Amino acid sequence: MTEAAPSTRLRDRLRSGAPLIGTFVKLPALESVDLIRSLGFDLATVDGEHSQLDEAAILALLRHGAALGLPMLVRTPTRDAGQINRMLEAGAAGIQLSTVRSRRDRDALVAATRYAPDGTRSVSLAHPQADYSGIGLAQYLERSKAFPLLVAQVETATNDDPLDDVLSGVDCAFLGTTDLSVDIGSPGKLDDERVKKRVTEIAGAAKRAAAALGAWVANAEQLASLKGQDFRYVLVGSDVQFMRAGLANMLSAVRQVLA
Repeated sequence: MTEAAPSTRLRDRLRSGAPLIGTFVKLPALESVDLIRSLGFDLATVDGEHSQLDEAAILALLRHGAALGLPMLVRTPTRDAGQINRMLEAGAAGIQLSTVRSRRDRDALVAATRYAPDGTRSVSLAHPQADYSGIGLAQYLERSKAFPLLVAQVETATNDDPLDDVLSGVDCAFLGTTDLSVDIGSPGKLDDERVKKRVTEIAGAAKRAAAALGAWVANAEQLASLKGQDFRYVLVGSDVQFMRAGLANMLSAVRQVLA
């Protein structure tokens, strides 16, 4: 029996079963991907928005994750169809588009990630996902009906179109908690009543649109401050954040011993 595509496995988990837990990869280090898989995270999301990663580094990380069998998404601010296509051809199981505010944003994401007649994605077989033309066109297109996971990142106090419409057709509505709290005027305070109200609005719209709810949090305490929501996809911190915390703890412990 052929194993289900990574996007299908993730989509099934979003709908039922245990919530997905991942973290952001911001370093051009394959070791980050190794550790995330070794520790048992469900996925990793390469950060193409808030990191120093160039496209070559992003594609290398995606290829490594695919080789390890670790589902990988990419967060990107771009609607550029060519760039999104290259990410998918390198093995991305899904695309997380930041700052989604309108139906136009949603439509661009859908179109860039699906082949005709469902979208406008350009077809090629000269890439890893088609075994560099080792898979026939008809077989590849059939396999590609397991569409990439689509995550719409909502991180503003308002949106241009009704949220129910904006989130229709995506797999997950993701709370960009940092930008959301800043845009509302309460930086980092996820327990602020205005932030909580907006979170509730987004959660309600996601439910009506049949989209799972996701969020980024720095730690478990921040996640607890958002209690009451049915999160299905949670990204906690990043490799850079965990490295800093680990180094800081080690430095403090060594200084105490030497004091």
